[in-house]
Amino acid sequence: MIKLERTAEEERAKLAGLTGGEYDAQLRRWREASEAVQAAIAAHAAATGSSPHEVEQAVKKAVRCSQEDPAVE
Repeated sequence: MIKLERTAEEERAKLAGLTGGEYDAQLRRWREASEAVQAAIAAHAAATGSSPHEVEQAVKKAVRCSQEDPAVE
């Protein structure tokens, strides 16, 4: 899930400065990546009996923390 979330964030960041068809195509890539994250979160929450919101927050926090650590890549 962390890898999926990181990919979705990377796709979102690529939207900056795009316009027209390039923007639309990148927006689709971001949405697809985001949908994959949400599907994985929902599946994990259902399998573990966890709250989807709590799982999502944990994933987002893990991605933020790993991006702040220069040793992680």
